[in-house]
Amino acid sequence: MNIDEKYIKRCLEIASFGLGFTAPNPMVGAVIVYNNKIIGEGFHHKYGGHHAEVNAINSVKNKNLLKDSTLYISLEPCSHFGKTPPCSDLIIKHKIPNIIIGSKDINSKVNGKGIQNLKNSGCNVTVGVLEKECKELNKFFFTFHKKKRPYIILKWAQTADGFIDIIRGEKSPQEPTWITDNFAQIINHKWRAEAQSIIVGANTAINDNPKLNVRKWKGNNPLRIIIDRDLSLPKTLRLFDGTTPTLVFTEKQHDSKINIEYCKINFNNNIINQILEILYTKNIQSLIVEGGAKTINSFIKENLWNEARVFIADKYFKKGIKAPVINQIPVSKDNINSCNLYKYLNI
Repeated sequence: MNIDEKYIKRCLEIASFGLGFTAPNPMVGAVIVYNNKIIGEGFHHKYGGHHAEVNAINSVKNKNLLKDSTLYISLEPCSHFGKTPPCSDLIIKHKIPNIIIGSKDINSKVNGKGIQNLKNSGCNVTVGVLEKECKELNKFFFTFHKKKRPYIILKWAQTADGFIDIIRGEKSPQEPTWITDNFAQIINHKWRAEAQSIIVGANTAINDNPKLNVRKWKGNNPLRIIIDRDLSLPKTLRLFDGTTPTLVFTEKQHDSKINIEYCKINFNNNIINQILEILYTKNIQSLIVEGGAKTINSFIKENLWNEARVFIADKYFKKGIKAPVINQIPVSKDNINSCNLYKYLNI
């Protein structure tokens, strides 16, 4: 690892502290080095707050050192006015001569303009240090701007004999059929805190009566999304409690109210594509597809997914609802207490 990679790696480390709080902005870290010593660093804490470059520059006690320093940053500095002024202008103002950038920002509002702004002002600019790692950190952001849709994570738990749920009857309780243990559930809530939205179909909503919020981890609740074609779901379900922003896709016209928005789509056309198009317009960059089997299989059928996270527990139902199937080899397998977590990637 050379010196530039060393400091970009540090940028990535501190950038990750913003996970779950910066969207729809990317996670960014910045480090300022003078004579091989870090004199300042900062990261983007939350959407609407100061960017990483601003926090890094503000952390430098002796600003006179900036004109002889090198700024390392995991993503190209912005060049436009948004929630905050352009970071490239701030860098130029402080006459920082050397800029090392992990990855170019493909957002059309930036997309090389920040780099060019720095070069036009006489800065020495290097781009592409640990580029793959920088893009991986912000995979939600890059997928959103490249594919014009959210990064899609399929998630489910299944038994060792391949079932995702039991057969429900009229007298079955409205609660999840727990396959995993509490430790896996904590991990699931952590994932929810990291994503911007989460979706379930009508069957899961009625059978499990889920909250789809973050309770076993600290973080923001994702936007809850329900597919309810004919608005037949009881309004007594927890998803309609109004405590968390909720989006309902339906074929019927229905007035929205506080924290519950009804969105009419055509169920005779491709439902998944319509949902993703609307989420794109709402600047939603990540989506967890949590259930049920019909909804998850719809995304698999359309090949509209980026990642699948599958818990397999040492339980046997012998009969029930068949779990979805991904016909490829998992990229990883981890033991999570009483079950195994398999991860699949759809590049």
